[in-house]
Amino acid sequence: MKANGAAIRALRTARGSSVRHLAQLAEMHPSHLSRLERGTRGVSEGVLGRIAKALDVPREAITREQT
Repeated sequence: MKANGAAIRALRTARGSSVRHLAQLAEMHPSHLSRLERGTRGVSEGVLGRIAKALDVPREAITREQT
């Protein structure tokens, strides 16, 4: 599985959250989250889980299968 940056960004903006705020909730650096949303950075399973928890969505909502 791979993070779906577009889905993370869409969920984040729909909640009115900034990159900085979501990064703080997910215990990660804002620049890492920004690169992840743009698809230029990978993510570990642990970080992916923390992002899903911070967004209050199942992990499947922010992942896609690798092609």
